Amino acid sequence: MSDQNRLVLPYTTLPGLDLHPESAWPPDASLGEIDTTQDWARIGRHLAAEGLALDVRFAPRRFVGGLANLNFLLLLASGAWAVFRRPPPGPLPPGANDMAREHRILQRLWQALPAAPRSFHFCADASIAGAPFQLLEFRAGLTLRGDSLGTLPDEAATGRALSRLLVDGLASIHAVEPAKVGLAELGRPEGFMARTARGWTERAARACGPSLSPTLRSVADWLERHCAGLAGEVTLLHNDFKLDNLVLDPKTLGLVAVLDWDMGTRGDALFDLASMLSYWSEPGDPECMQRLAQMPTARAGFVSREQAAQAYAQRTGRSLSEFKVYRVMGMFKLGVVFHQLHARFRCGEVTDPRYAPFGELADDLLHFTHLVVQDRVF
Repeated sequence: MSDQNRLVLPYTTLPGLDLHPESAWPPDASLGEIDTTQDWARIGRHLAAEGLALDVRFAPRRFVGGLANLNFLLLLASGAWAVFRRPPPGPLPPGANDMAREHRILQRLWQALPAAPRSFHFCADASIAGAPFQLLEFRAGLTLRGDSLGTLPDEAATGRALSRLLVDGLASIHAVEPAKVGLAELGRPEGFMARTARGWTERAARACGPSLSPTLRSVADWLERHCAGLAGEVTLLHNDFKLDNLVLDPKTLGLVAVLDWDMGTRGDALFDLASMLSYWSEPGDPECMQRLAQMPTARAGFVSREQAAQAYAQRTGRSLSEFKVYRVMGMFKLGVVFHQLHARFRCGEVTDPRYAPFGELADDLLHFTHLVVQDRVF
């Protein structure tokens, strides 16, 4: 592109901002076509005023995959790759897709957790891009989508390595002292589990209306009884820790980045473990857990959910004596999430055909949750 056709935007280096040197193309980035859904000229003017000018020779592209927040790859005038991140269009579930919360966490967390990408900027003005958004550090590496191993060899050694990665990665988050990175006031850890059970029951009622199933009501009542007064060790929580929210070194399978902190908070550490295990399918699971296809944990070499929980307990020294309550809560939350996604499809907010079977999947997952209540499955 000639200089006369290039939009020149001023760029000023932010103090202390360590941006990566320019590279020809970010490896392992799963990108779609050039994006035309956003007003990039308007967004570019806003970012330039914040000292984060875009290099307009690179047309922004959206990362493919995912069902929630929208992520786009940008190139800054400094030569650094960055991620523009915003919520999906339409009404949002309470507590989800919170760019302000994620920025609050990620502008500090990198100081204590090397796997946390740095948030450079947050914009609360929805008139700029149609919703609040943030600009994040880009971390190149391998991301595993769904139950696929991608380019990794489908062998037991891979499953064992990824099992360790998941357990150790979650433990490293829980080892962070929030006060040391300015997050001592994040969230409301007092009464965390009782409030969480109540909140997800209310979300279920909004998503399903008067058609709450007897199984859903039964599990919700069980949780109300068992979460009252339950209080575990308070740590920093990710709240959606799974493989497709991680960036890996494809050669060493080391942890390069932990993404998607928009639901991050402080609360009971075992709730984060239970959330991770809600995605952890096993070979002998009912069909709904196989259809879930959130992680490749049913493949050779992966440990079982119970073994992963025991490994986490050994790694952190935390007792699992009351873990069943957290396990039920994690599965209940997952079932309600799929009810929420299906509700968006029913009312026409989204037309993606992937959403069509989510109502049935949600019901089946809640039946599986009832099996956990009955101690018929871990």
